[in-house]
Amino acid sequence: MQDSQIIRTEYSDLMKKSYIDYAMSVIVARALPDVRDGLKPVQRRTLYDMHELGIRYDRPYRKCARIVGDTMGKYHPHGDSSIYDALVVMAQEFKKGMILVDGHGNFGSIEGDGAAAMRYTEARLAKLTQDAYLSDLDKDIVDFVPNFDETEKEPEVLPVRVPNLLINGAEGIAVGMATSIPPHNLGEVVDAVKAYMKNDEISTKQLMRYMKGPDFPTGGIVVNKDDLPDIYESGAGKIKIRGKVETEDMKGGKKRLVVTEIPYTMIGAGIGKFLNDVCALVESKKTNDIVDISNQSSKEGIRIVIELKKGADAENLTNMLYKKTRLEDTFGVNMLAVADGRPETMGLKQIIEHHVDFQFELATRKYKNLLAKELDKKEIQEGLIKACDVIDLIIEILRGSQSVKDAKACLTKGVTENIKFKTSISKKMAAMLRFTERQASAILEMRLYKLIGLEIEALQKEHEETLEHIASYEDILNNYDSMSEVIMEDLDRIKKEYGRSRRTAVENAEAAVFEENKIEEQEVVFLMDRFGYAKTVDTAVYERNKEAADAENRYVLSCMNTGKICLFTNTGKMHQIKVLDLPYGKFRDKGQPIDNVSNYDSTQETIVYLCDAQQMQIARLLFVTKTGMVKKVDGSEFQVAKRTIAATKLQEEDELISVQVINDSQNIVLQTADGYFLRFPAGEVSEKKKGAIGVRGIRLHKNDEVEHAYLFEEGTETKVVYKEKEVTLNRLKSGKRDTQGVKNRG
Repeated sequence: MQDSQIIRTEYSDLMKKSYIDYAMSVIVARALPDVRDGLKPVQRRTLYDMHELGIRYDRPYRKCARIVGDTMGKYHPHGDSSIYDALVVMAQEFKKGMILVDGHGNFGSIEGDGAAAMRYTEARLAKLTQDAYLSDLDKDIVDFVPNFDETEKEPEVLPVRVPNLLINGAEGIAVGMATSIPPHNLGEVVDAVKAYMKNDEISTKQLMRYMKGPDFPTGGIVVNKDDLPDIYESGAGKIKIRGKVETEDMKGGKKRLVVTEIPYTMIGAGIGKFLNDVCALVESKKTNDIVDISNQSSKEGIRIVIELKKGADAENLTNMLYKKTRLEDTFGVNMLAVADGRPETMGLKQIIEHHVDFQFELATRKYKNLLAKELDKKEIQEGLIKACDVIDLIIEILRGSQSVKDAKACLTKGVTENIKFKTSISKKMAAMLRFTERQASAILEMRLYKLIGLEIEALQKEHEETLEHIASYEDILNNYDSMSEVIMEDLDRIKKEYGRSRRTAVENAEAAVFEENKIEEQEVVFLMDRFGYAKTVDTAVYERNKEAADAENRYVLSCMNTGKICLFTNTGKMHQIKVLDLPYGKFRDKGQPIDNVSNYDSTQETIVYLCDAQQMQIARLLFVTKTGMVKKVDGSEFQVAKRTIAATKLQEEDELISVQVINDSQNIVLQTADGYFLRFPAGEVSEKKKGAIGVRGIRLHKNDEVEHAYLFEEGTETKVVYKEKEVTLNRLKSGKRDTQGVKNRG
């Protein structure tokens, strides 16, 4: 039996180490892009796998399921959905500055529709990806590392020629950190890189003469141009973006607003949310100038049409859309990427610096490999040219040799012992031969047609070209300016072929200011039926239908249309509703469920008390709970801005059963489920804060609970019904708070 070793360690240290290891693996190997190629591991592996499968831009599309399965099996041992999601995003023109994958089929839409299943869609590499991301992989210019099971090799980083981190941006949530980099214009980024290569002392502000700011695929307008230098200097900040709104004239002097470009942050569900927000502005009477809204977007682009009333102020309404909807939004920038194996927040200049260093590294490795190949060619060419000059001697050596080994020994070292020569002069000349191993092999493999005059001329011409290449490569490797020129020429070629005009405008715009329609303050009547449907009506309408309104509704309350309604529930919460959020109209209108305009949940709570917020401020409220706790609270404590607050503190398994306006001249009667009635003066109840539990109002018997709380004025006859029998409250014997009360037999 083998000896097992128990390692004793502090549990917290082990947990700390394990969590840090996990966090670093998420940061470096999953969520954050590498600053060199701007790709996350899943993106890099997917593109490399497509390259390996030969799914080039000029070849037929292949099923995405094949690509995903191959990537998962060879390089990315995670879920297939993460690989397919990455593949889809790289093919979506509305998300990427430059698409890296050419998708065929349903790859989703800007309005948030998901892509079709991977078994239905097809893909191939985009031309840019093949040209600027994957070329030269065969020239050993990047390191290859073993895959997860060490059966394959994958590139540590792709030899990307352009700053992909800036061009396509990045989004990712790691552990304790997140990255958010906006996309930029390829042509502008290339110009900024060239400017840095010409002068590495250039400032961020000077770089921004070439790269003006983000260039979102959805267009739009960046409105805080003056903030951009600080954002690109530090690598963090907030970019304000607006959609583009155009005003079009219609028949009859009417106008319509047309949204033709949206903020980048509105991609997906944001468009539907925008349409709902505009409808909400109309419903809440924030504006009466919008007649209709329709989404006419298509493959040609975004087109959201808002029809206006005749005489409407189009500019004011545009500003309202910017202010009240996501048509103006904020893009949070945090340019975080993995640099030298560590996550780092970098400014624009640092990212370009890392990119240029990477380009010099790639170019150095590429031209070293090319130089080595040209030197090999030179050696062989020189050998063949020399061989052509003494071809008769070489033929004599070959005919006189017993084996290839003997012939090779003669060609490389002048060994003539085992070879038969026709003359002694030939033997002496053969002894002087000193070809290299490579040259000797090339001579032995040379075909006879190579001795034709034209072929010899071609060989000499090829040798001259090889010498030119060697001189060029040595110049590039030994001269910084020459290497810079080669890199810049490559960038210019890419810019010329793939560059396109800017889509996003960058400017300093004034803050959106609009004048709200002033609501005329008036008294209305709040009506809520037993099903929870609420509405407000004019006081005159209520007076005409008073009998029916009182009979059909559970709550009837006079209030101001600019005020709020407060709902106290059995869970001890108070919910506030703006009266303006409720539908206002005809008496027979159905109204709106109270759940829809407040945080109240009719499936979890029941309403204990409902009142007008303004009237409550000058009152004191009595709170009574099921376990017999009571307190008075000043109504001004409930003058809050929040939609929901805790109105009182409840003990475990307790609930609020009553809230009423109280004054000290009144008497309180608490009635329990078992029929105990306790009457005592209101003055005996202490005034507390809303966060207090209160004091005990009645001593309860086992399994009994308070069912009702009544208030009445001294000297007034007040009757209630208990078990179908009338009980006159003012005839009950007056007692003290915190006693058992009197049993009513019913």
